[in-house]
Amino acid sequence: MRTFEGVMTALATPFRNGKLDEAAYEKLVDYQLENAVSGLVSVGTTGETPTLSEEEQRRLISICVKKAEGKAAVIAGAGSYSTEKTLLNVKRVRDLGADGALVVTPYYNRPTQRCLIEHYKAIAKANRGFPLIAYNVPTRTGVDILPDTLKALCEEEEVVALKEASGSGSCARMLELVEKCGKRLTLLSGDDGFVWPCMASGGRGVISVSSNVAPKHMGMLVEAALRGDGQQALKMQLQMAPLHRALSQEANPIPVKKALHLMGFFADEMRLPLLPLSPQFHAPLNEALMGLGLLP
Repeated sequence: MRTFEGVMTALATPFRNGKLDEAAYEKLVDYQLENAVSGLVSVGTTGETPTLSEEEQRRLISICVKKAEGKAAVIAGAGSYSTEKTLLNVKRVRDLGADGALVVTPYYNRPTQRCLIEHYKAIAKANRGFPLIAYNVPTRTGVDILPDTLKALCEEEEVVALKEASGSGSCARMLELVEKCGKRLTLLSGDDGFVWPCMASGGRGVISVSSNVAPKHMGMLVEAALRGDGQQALKMQLQMAPLHRALSQEANPIPVKKALHLMGFFADEMRLPLLPLSPQFHAPLNEALMGLGLLP
């Protein structure tokens, strides 16, 4: 079963005049591959997936699969609040050639831990041999996957990793996950401001928003952490901190799409209910990008 580690970029989705901008998406994917990311995460939260049609999602995943050509893993978002819909989504991304599926906890209906176990087990049983990354982001979904629940899910070999974005920034949570799941489950940070602490606590990489604009810098951070160079990893974490803060000023992916626009990748266009970045947040974002040499 394939496992995933390193820097995996949660790709933003470009629009122009209300339509999907495939050329801009290809340019962003090329930028990621040129900077040696280990994974491309398509049609996730950062990709504004709830606003995309099924055909648009197919096109984006297909572009990643074609471009990656073994250079990087392709992981596609497939979660929903319905187990039946999630099963259909996972089948679709598998048929399109993705290497794995990112499956967020069901949102809004707030399933219990017992319900979460059955949800993920049903997906695993229907997709034998296909890797699944569980995604824990309770600030958006309203439900937290607890460590004992992850331990139970380790019985399903398809559940290979966890994207942990519980919002607590807790090393204690990461250590408890390592204690209960050991090396059976690859732990990935889902919070760019917490990558080094996560990896120091047993994590093996990140599914990152910031690496849309700074894949080289995030790669240096993660590579240092993987080789056990804590001083260098901490240095890079602190160097990137202004960028992480600037990209958190409004709801993701509003700030990162503005950053990509400033860097010449995208039109500065969102789909409702999201709008472009508010003017008062432009200066901190510009400063953060300039501080990393990403803008003149």
